[in-house]
Amino acid sequence: MRALSIRQPYAFAIVNGWKDIENRDWPTRFRGPVLVHAGKKEERDDVFDVLRFIAERTGRDPHVIASKYRDQKALGCIVGAVDIADCVTEHASGWFYGPYGFVLTNGRPCKPVACRGALGFFTVPDEVARELREPRP
Repeated sequence: MRALSIRQPYAFAIVNGWKDIENRDWPTRFRGPVLVHAGKKEERDDVFDVLRFIAERTGRDPHVIASKYRDQKALGCIVGAVDIADCVTEHASGWFYGPYGFVLTNGRPCKPVACRGALGFFTVPDEVARELREPRP
C-alpha cells in the first residue's frame, strides 16, 4: 500500500473530500488509490484559514467544520485514503498553487493508525496495512 505524508489540516481536508489538489514541487505518473499519512507536525498558522476556506466552499457552518477537525485530527498516523486522478501544472481549483498539482478524488477518512511517514510516496509496513484492513469496532 502506497502512502503520502501531508501535514494537518491539509490531510483532514483531503480525506473528507474538500481539498481536490495536493501541491508538490515534483510530478508523478502514479494514478490510483493512495493512503493519506498525517505528518507529525500541524501547520498551526494555516488551521484557521484552511477550515474557513472549507466552510466558505461548502456552505457549512465554520464551527461544525472546526469541531469535526478537532474530532478527527491525528498526527503521525494514516488517516484515510484518496485517489490520484492526474498530475497537472495548471488547475482552476482554489487549492492549486503548483508547480505540480496531484488531482484528488474520492477522499475517505479512516480510523487513525500510527505509522512513521517518509518523503514522497512510501510503502506502509505490513502491520499497519493489516490494522487498516481490520473492521471498525
